[in-house]
Amino acid sequence: MSETRTERFDGRDVDENAASSDPDTDPVMELRDATVTFEMDRGRSRVLDGVTLEIERNEILGVVGESGSGKSMLASALMNAIPEPGVLEGEIRYNPEQGEAIDVTELSDTALRSFRWDTVSMVFQGAMSSFNPVRKIETSFVETFVAHDVPVSVGMERARGILEDLSLDPERVFDAHPHELSGGMKQRALIALSLVLEPDVLVMDEPTAALDLLMQQSIIRLLSELKETYDLTIVFITHDIALLSGFADRLAVMYAFDIVELGPTNEVLKAASHPYTRALLTASPNLTLPLEEMAPINGRSPDPVESPAGCSYAPRCPLASEQCRRDEPQFDRVNANHRVGCHHWKDAADVVSLAGIDDGTEPTGTRSGAESVSPGAEGTARAVRPETETGSRSETPLVSLDDVDVHFRTDERGLLDRFFGTSSPVRAVDGVSLDIYADDVLVIVGESGCGKSTLGKTAIGLQEPTAGRVEYRGQHIWNARRRFGDVEIPWGEIRRNLQIVHQDPGSALNPNRKMSGILAEPLKRWRGDKTATERRQILTTLLREVGITPPEDYLERYPHQLSGGEQQRVALVRAFLTNPDLIFADEPVSALDVSLRVEIMDLLIRLQDLFGTSFLMVSHDLANARYMAGKTGGRIGVMYLGELVEIGTPDQVLENPQHPYTQALRWATPELYPDDEPTDPPVGGIDVPDATNVPSGCRYRTRCEYAREICTARTPSLEATDGACGGTTRCFRPIDDHDYWDSPPLETESDDSDSASTAEEPR
Repeated sequence: MSETRTERFDGRDVDENAASSDPDTDPVMELRDATVTFEMDRGRSRVLDGVTLEIERNEILGVVGESGSGKSMLASALMNAIPEPGVLEGEIRYNPEQGEAIDVTELSDTALRSFRWDTVSMVFQGAMSSFNPVRKIETSFVETFVAHDVPVSVGMERARGILEDLSLDPERVFDAHPHELSGGMKQRALIALSLVLEPDVLVMDEPTAALDLLMQQSIIRLLSELKETYDLTIVFITHDIALLSGFADRLAVMYAFDIVELGPTNEVLKAASHPYTRALLTASPNLTLPLEEMAPINGRSPDPVESPAGCSYAPRCPLASEQCRRDEPQFDRVNANHRVGCHHWKDAADVVSLAGIDDGTEPTGTRSGAESVSPGAEGTARAVRPETETGSRSETPLVSLDDVDVHFRTDERGLLDRFFGTSSPVRAVDGVSLDIYADDVLVIVGESGCGKSTLGKTAIGLQEPTAGRVEYRGQHIWNARRRFGDVEIPWGEIRRNLQIVHQDPGSALNPNRKMSGILAEPLKRWRGDKTATERRQILTTLLREVGITPPEDYLERYPHQLSGGEQQRVALVRAFLTNPDLIFADEPVSALDVSLRVEIMDLLIRLQDLFGTSFLMVSHDLANARYMAGKTGGRIGVMYLGELVEIGTPDQVLENPQHPYTQALRWATPELYPDDEPTDPPVGGIDVPDATNVPSGCRYRTRCEYAREICTARTPSLEATDGACGGTTRCFRPIDDHDYWDSPPLETESDDSDSASTAEEPR
């Protein structure tokens, strides 16, 4: 370690070599001791803590970290756009290619308005909230040109070119209101809006957080192309570290409002030096890493008002020493381009192993040395259950769906069409049959709008099917609900045994009631024999079981006083209070940090062990589906445009996918350590067809690289595949002697530039 020291702006000692700039670098923006504080009733909240960073010209810098680590505040600081009453201190410098450097913090209001969007532009996380919901998309572009004195005709022509580069039809986008575009289309329109003034730097705050796998990868690929076309520097902020692999040039890892590790992306991923980075990598669900090596990060992120002395990660770190608790760590060089802020970074590889990386150490599993808040650590570290082959169960199904349709009428064709019922229906679920058994786990994956959530609500009796039959233990659910015919199981019993955990736990909890009132309600309704004291005892026991401690304290809190992970745990407790047979978990981890997903899924598995409950889970992430189904011997079902197109064990579906759509989802799932060079997407077209006008024959044929003429006229059925692959799929290709092989190839019907290959493939 270097003996030469210099003092940082915030008083910390650092290696002089680490702090000094490389003479060969060309930073377009520089932060020096950037600090953001908010005065609060309980003290000063420091949400950005002395960040020093150089952003190189024409690079893609990935910024990753848990929620609350300061990522979004860093983005706002780059534009000097800290919301009031926040105070930004330090230096934010922009270096144009020609001319003098500009200190952004000293710009006048007029100059700052010009600097934003003209020089540094931003893509916000919520695309829907970024557009005026009552005005057409074109209006946002026109207003931007007028505000920045750009001729509208010139600007609109530029905007059309950018939209086309983003695989969008400019006229369709301009003429649409925000709600008329899909999430992916809105996000791409927002990217186009951020580029129309030709900025030098594009800051993107979680731009793909709410998008499906295929849309995420499509936008990542488009951004790589836009970077070269428009000579951009991109700062890409995300909580999904795997998304940056193969995309970002450098990776900055943030923890507790500062950067703790910075270096080339590939090097940080494969040779992480900070214990937090290594723990974050181990906690990220992945398709290739061993399930038993994935483990959540113990402990909690620090409070911005009451940050610990010394190293902020010390309370969670297995390497923490007295020095760590006393002294803030220096920022040292691992090598010329790789820097880390840790007292014991040289020992990190010996103590915190990386899952899937052979560095000579044994996997640590659940780490020790810091106080754990994971519920029942002895339960979450259990062995993986043996996988159960599809169709091998002999017991009576718990819930059965038989040829179920759920169609919704649209109102877009006017009053007469609505009255006479002539509008095209949205075919949310079409001809789905499946069985769910006791102690079963079935995870449904697919893109937004494919019918996953509708299928789940139908399975638990919250959505009435248009056609088909749904049974609970042999009892027709809707006959029981209407008291029609002979009812052996009353509706009340069915409702109590079929529960739901909503996607957004925050909106599913009454904001005006304390936890005690929210959780007591199911007990009052379904377990009326319990006294108030007994109910409270049940609640405290369950809260403690899911890691909410002390439970007595949390029972007196309102939903907004809980973190996202705590809200999800409370939602789980509420669902389990009736001791249900089946829980429909609608994207239960999609709104959580990557580091929390394994922890919550481990909790689901632990609760299943305790209560014997089955899960029907919905996810758009194959890595989450693999973890949940793989650890429980469950199954994965893949949906596309209302149909199940493949179902089987994780090995069958993920290791040897038979349906081209499953193969595309597999391709789109980001990997921490990809073995091969990036390949072209095995899918034609970015956007999913309209569910009111589904393609004839095979619904996937318009995006399938293997589509043939027969796929336009004949609809494949969901059938078991032959040979060793196992599983069940809705495709002609796995059948060797099918007429498909004699049919001529079909050009993909794509409106955008991502057309897929139609070359012949061996059988």
